[in-house]
Amino acid sequence: MKKFADIRALAEQRKGGAEQLQSLLGTPLSEQQLASLPDDRYLAQMTRCVFNAGFHWRVITAKWPGFEEAFHGFDLVALLSKPPEEWEQYLQDERIVRNWQKIQTVYHNASMMEAVIEEHGSFAGFFAEWPVQDQVGLMNFLKHEGSRLGGQTCQYFIRFIGKDGFVTSGDVIAALIANGVDINPKPTSQRDLKRIQAAFNHWQDETGLPMTHISRILSFTSGDNVPVEKLAGYQGSQAVIDA
Repeated sequence: MKKFADIRALAEQRKGGAEQLQSLLGTPLSEQQLASLPDDRYLAQMTRCVFNAGFHWRVITAKWPGFEEAFHGFDLVALLSKPPEEWEQYLQDERIVRNWQKIQTVYHNASMMEAVIEEHGSFAGFFAEWPVQDQVGLMNFLKHEGSRLGGQTCQYFIRFIGKDGFVTSGDVIAALIANGVDINPKPTSQRDLKRIQAAFNHWQDETGLPMTHISRILSFTSGDNVPVEKLAGYQGSQAVIDA
């Protein structure tokens, strides 16, 4: 594996300097900030990422106020107390995307969160305290205990809710391989994911940088060199992930 200083130098060269690169990296939330987020925001972000998968993100963004209204602001108590016939009514609700399998994930993920709250006292605290050096473990938990929270959907949820972490976009994977990480070009196996985690942990130990920064810097060394001005316009949006 290459020294991360060399990887960062290439990213700075492609983006026009250290200052321009730094402006694109963003800032993940602290553990305290994550722990203070209300449960409804976690369920809302899970739902948004689930519905984004397979749909154009602009469609979900445009309809999102309707989602918030239809699902009672993603209040767990309100949703978990709804009888089955009320859930079936969502199939006629034009405020949302009427995909039954994805609608059901709202209930299932609310139930998963409720179970975590019963065992740990707080979903936010449980999520916030999970070590960033074991993102793969967190992804496995959410995949198996939640609904449709596998793969990049889970990574997007982790990123968009504000937790520090990596995203295995095409550019990040290409950069990992180019810099000596022995993984499949489509790394979905636990073997590959653990190697990716180990690489990020190694570079974090080397640099002290957040995983989010390492992920984005890697992405800027590979693929099309998107202009800084265009990338800056995406900051805080769900349009581009580590590309």
